[in-house]
Amino acid sequence: MKYLKLFTVLGLILIAVSCEENNNPGLSYEKINGYIQKGPYLNGTAITISELTKDLVPTGRNFSSQILDNKGSFEIKNVELTSPYVELKADGFYFDEVNNENSTAQLTLFALSDLADKSSLNVNVLSNLEKSRVDYLVSNGSDFLAAKNQAQKEILSIFEINKDDIAPSELLDISKPGDDNAVLLAVSVILQGYLSVSDLSELLANISTDIREDGILDSKSLGTILINNARAIKPDKIRTNLEDRYETLGLELVIPEFEKFVTQFIENTEFEFTGFIKYPATGKYGLNILDREKTDYPAGTYSMKAILPEGMNLKVKISGHNWFFPVFQDNTGWEYTDWNDNDSSRIFTSTRTGEIDFEIMFESYQDSSWSNITRLFVFENEDVDPSWTKEITVN
Repeated sequence: MKYLKLFTVLGLILIAVSCEENNNPGLSYEKINGYIQKGPYLNGTAITISELTKDLVPTGRNFSSQILDNKGSFEIKNVELTSPYVELKADGFYFDEVNNENSTAQLTLFALSDLADKSSLNVNVLSNLEKSRVDYLVSNGSDFLAAKNQAQKEILSIFEINKDDIAPSELLDISKPGDDNAVLLAVSVILQGYLSVSDLSELLANISTDIREDGILDSKSLGTILINNARAIKPDKIRTNLEDRYETLGLELVIPEFEKFVTQFIENTEFEFTGFIKYPATGKYGLNILDREKTDYPAGTYSMKAILPEGMNLKVKISGHNWFFPVFQDNTGWEYTDWNDNDSSRIFTSTRTGEIDFEIMFESYQDSSWSNITRLFVFENEDVDPSWTKEITVN
């Protein structure tokens, strides 16, 4: 009888401890729903909700489902939890709002959330970047809410965003208006840039690892990727891409004003931009007429060569009478307009990124009224005014 009483007491103590750890045991949800967004994830994306303890240790209780449309929406019905803390994992293809196409590979994103007072949560790049930092802070004694707030603030500071009243990351939605949602979309497009899915996945993982212990992005190379991405993307096209995408899905939505946060990052970040268009000294056909250091050329054959990073484009207006080119050139990466008699010019426009090269010939007209001066007007990345100009003298 004495041992029976002892076991009864021990059992009650264990139950009490278990209840205390779970904070809010016996949580029951008719459904848990939300959106998975990079751009919106596609039909078939796998969704898993894993229950966690207050120390963010998996309890072993998992609930699985998948996205059933191309809006990124999901719903898991009849969820019973003993702890309100959960991890949501999404793995699938998504609509790439920068390139205006579906991703060519799957991307995995995570979100951590406390469902004590909500039954809806979204997964996005901000919630994903927070995960490792929140894990670290909680393991070092921080409570979950404080860790989430701190991690979000630190991540936004990387992108030169300071917004104390922003909603939790797992409640943000790129398809809804408001500055909070605009912040998410701005961060999302800066991270995406023109990266492949594998490069984006690596970037997210590397940033998460870098900020895990101190909340600061120390890697200059990772920061350079961010500013290169930000300066390469076309916010107006991104807005159109998303509006058209949602319209095809039968939705009339107001895309948040994310552009101002992209501009804010570009203007204020100290990360070094290295995504310049390069103009090598020589090309396939000889010296490069786009070499900014050289202005005197003898009559002969030359290259018009540039190396464009992803997302960049280039226009070159050549004006003068003493230049010409072979008409039949294949795979040059350039296209050109008809001759303009008004200013004796043609405009050449890049048709791809990477190396582009075109054969150009100069002639010297010593016994002609035509000038031996050729002028170049170079427009980088859709600049309205020339990014730089050059005057060439042909000898």
